[in-house]
Amino acid sequence: METLAIALGALVLYLIAYNTYGKWLARKIFKLDPDAQVPSVALNDDQDFVPTKKSVIFGHHFTSIAGTGPIVGPALAVIWGWVPALLWVLFGSIFIGAVHDFGALVVSLRNRGQTVGDIAGRVLAPRTRVLFLSILFLALTIVLAIFGLVIAAVFKQYPASIFPCLVQIPLAVIIGTWFHRKGVNLLIPSLITLGLMYLTVFYGNVGFLGEFNEMLAGWSIMTWVVVLLVYSYIASVLPVWTLLQPRDFINSLQLLSVIGLVVIGLVVAGLVGGAPVTEGGVRPALEIVAPAVRWSVPGAPWIFPFLFVTIACGAISGFHCLVSSGTSSKQIEKETDAQFVGYGSMLTEGFLAVIVILACVAGIGMGIAGGEGGATVSGAEAYDMRYATWGAAKGLGAKVGAFVEGSANFLKALGINPAFAVALMGVFVASFAATTLDTACRLQRYVTQELAATIKLKALTNKHAATIFAIVIAGVIAAMPAVKGTEWEWVTAGKGGLLLWPLFGATNQLLGGLAFLVISFWMWRRKLPVWFVVLPMIFMLILPAVAMVLNTFVGENSYWAQKNWVLFFFGIVTMALEAWMIVEAFIAWPKAKGVLEPQLDPLPATGNVNEGGRSC
Repeated sequence: METLAIALGALVLYLIAYNTYGKWLARKIFKLDPDAQVPSVALNDDQDFVPTKKSVIFGHHFTSIAGTGPIVGPALAVIWGWVPALLWVLFGSIFIGAVHDFGALVVSLRNRGQTVGDIAGRVLAPRTRVLFLSILFLALTIVLAIFGLVIAAVFKQYPASIFPCLVQIPLAVIIGTWFHRKGVNLLIPSLITLGLMYLTVFYGNVGFLGEFNEMLAGWSIMTWVVVLLVYSYIASVLPVWTLLQPRDFINSLQLLSVIGLVVIGLVVAGLVGGAPVTEGGVRPALEIVAPAVRWSVPGAPWIFPFLFVTIACGAISGFHCLVSSGTSSKQIEKETDAQFVGYGSMLTEGFLAVIVILACVAGIGMGIAGGEGGATVSGAEAYDMRYATWGAAKGLGAKVGAFVEGSANFLKALGINPAFAVALMGVFVASFAATTLDTACRLQRYVTQELAATIKLKALTNKHAATIFAIVIAGVIAAMPAVKGTEWEWVTAGKGGLLLWPLFGATNQLLGGLAFLVISFWMWRRKLPVWFVVLPMIFMLILPAVAMVLNTFVGENSYWAQKNWVLFFFGIVTMALEAWMIVEAFIAWPKAKGVLEPQLDPLPATGNVNEGGRSC
């Protein structure tokens, strides 16, 4: 019952937070105005700036920020015990992550849909624009270089997930075109598409579908990386209504329906137990089999600060500020939709992270395969099999596997076929990794264009050139040998993103702190209360910096000790960029209160930027 109480308690806590703290921010601090001019209307180009219903934007925003982040982070962090992970997710998402996402969305709305990197140059100092955009470019390059590997690894681990993920793409294009031309409601066709996807999941190991999935599962990692990067290019240059919006809306329905099924399964397992391990056997009890706290884990780094870097999505992630200010702000139809999209999406992701934690510390306890001779292991022994040491838990397969197995056990408690349950969770993971990939590519296009405009590199201000540049850089990194001295081969390439991946956790959280810095300055210049953003800002600037220093210099596994000069160099550069931005902020802060930044030029004919910067 403890597991069930945690799940239901978290749901209630998030509903209270949305209707209290979230509403206070929307009404008293940001003063959202349903009649204010928004970028999607003022700059409507039917390409990137498109006024859209909040339910559709929620689907895009939620699936873009979720990805695999709220799965792999919490699934690894429970190695330090379930209590620290749960507390960081609950309170981090409410008071830090949701404020960060909501604030970045509002600030972008009030600045014609510009990214936080672009806005930084006006609200802090002109030099910070290039600094911020450089950090964004580095972080997004890592995402693009690694997520092809993530998706390929999931496809290889769960082949039945391949066809459902692929068939979703042409169906989304059909729905998007129909929606745009006829103005039909997205819900019904999206539900039909979702039903077809689930049908292909059910028959994913049978006949033609089974052969198709097995064939593609045999593709090399590099082949998948190339295919996925080409797809990302196409998806990122198409109008948002063509693929991005309908695909993300379908994925949001998928995610919410699967979470709903998992929660119902959790309730059933909590009340009557899980599915019997053997036919006709006793239903195993649902109970937390992990320790509350583990201060010492063989091979693991210190719980502080690395817990807060390991769990990013689910508590706070700097990547989210890019989605808020890069794509979602260009589609918001009314300012008042920002609370639902920005604050609400982050709380929903927090709830997903709670479910992941419970799946990994209680779900797997109802039985997982892997014992001697393939026997089923349950209870604390199942947890130890996945989390005995840092090395056993940190691989992608181990983290995704712990969540898939644990959540599948919740579905099995409902009487769902075990193979279907596992395949369904595999589709769940792969779909959202793909959503993050194509959104990241679109965001990288914006960042590349903004950087190119700043340094007067006209060739890269074109959307096609900028996107091709982004995916080529990511592809080259992905193609590099992941192990030093390894001879390059196509069949072994594709894992090069792992070279830079160790930097992503700290860089991503640092990005969140810098986004808070931009939000704080924007509010400070308008004499708005800033304590609720300054405190998280300080926290999120210190923690990743400490983690970066430890990773770079301290211990036998540091980049310095391992003579890993690539990570050492990028770590030093990232820390230098952070220090530079903080110095710029210290210089500008005393003189900024009540002094508005240089405003954008008025839009032709109808554009009008008022003194408070509220209008486009």
